[in-house]
Amino acid sequence: MTNDFVLLNQPLSPLAPRVGQLTTTHGKILTPAFNPVATQATVKAISSAELEDLGVSTIIANSYHLLMRPGIDLIEELGGIHSFMSWMHPIATDSGGFQIFSLGHMLQVDDDRLTFKSHIDGSLHSLTPEEAIQNQERLGVDLMMSLDQCVPFTNEIEAVQMGVRRTTLWARRCREAWSGKAMLFGIIQGGVFPEEREKSAKELVAMDFPGYAIGGLSVGEPKQSMYATLDSSCELLPINKPRHLLGVGSPEDLLEAIARGVDLFDSALPTRIARNGSLFTPEGRINILNARFKNQSGPIYPGCDCVTCTNYSTSYLHHLFKTQELLSLRLASIHNLRFILRLLEEVRVAIRANEFNAYKEAFLQTYKPTDEQTRIAQKAKWASARRG
Repeated sequence: MTNDFVLLNQPLSPLAPRVGQLTTTHGKILTPAFNPVATQATVKAISSAELEDLGVSTIIANSYHLLMRPGIDLIEELGGIHSFMSWMHPIATDSGGFQIFSLGHMLQVDDDRLTFKSHIDGSLHSLTPEEAIQNQERLGVDLMMSLDQCVPFTNEIEAVQMGVRRTTLWARRCREAWSGKAMLFGIIQGGVFPEEREKSAKELVAMDFPGYAIGGLSVGEPKQSMYATLDSSCELLPINKPRHLLGVGSPEDLLEAIARGVDLFDSALPTRIARNGSLFTPEGRINILNARFKNQSGPIYPGCDCVTCTNYSTSYLHHLFKTQELLSLRLASIHNLRFILRLLEEVRVAIRANEFNAYKEAFLQTYKPTDEQTRIAQKAKWASARRG
């Protein structure tokens, strides 16, 4: 395995902010880092060249969607996913388990495999842990996830216990099937039950995965429950291995997770809300469709260095959305991604200077998510899976 992770600061505990460097075959990733979601080998509305210009170091695709269309065989024949999408930097993939469960086409799940119908044409398919690993390795990715059973937010502990048991079973089979060509992350489940999170973390740490992902959060639970669950998960993970929080991408959640020692993130949230006209600013999100932006001559955020803010007025972007011009989707997505990437750039500097807590406090004093924004952030993960 060519991948390697090193910490560039000295965290005082497993629950402390970290700066790291993850070296892969296709380049280095400075952490904390955000993976824009390229579900079907594309970040919606943004080209690979534009991602580079934004400062993106790594993206995450989905092996379920690529299996369904255009097919793993085709991508492999064309030289792998990097060549296929003209992105020569690190690529991660999810195993596809979450999408199979959330898309509503599951027929049967047992300890051996998932059996499901394609969300595209209804054709019958199945997926074993071994096949999930094989599919990701054939794509040629740098980072990949073990197959897990993600349970929606629930207070029914029996369902969560079943998910933990099956996730551990599948993780062991994934670990055994793994060739070592990419960095494999075991995924911790357990809902919001501390004892189940502890059980899942201890079982996966015993398997000695190169990295660990935290799944089953941002699926409808209250934010404070999510943060408490992060505490109980991260404190059990090895300090010297990377940690990926799956499906979380709002600024306040990124900062709270970084404070607890998380290194990697992915979410469709920044680009999805952009396509709906919701744009990040230091004070929170704005709705560009609001009439008050019709005559605003300045940029969305005067301090932003993105192509959108340095070249176009808020009034123009308002006009593009009102007239449903396709350029609106691209410009808004570029702005939101750059906002998140710049946030993490500043966070890395603050951690190295031992000023993270002050930075986090100052940011959160200004940035105020509304109740509706919080609700959307909590439920976005399942909704985005349905839309791809």
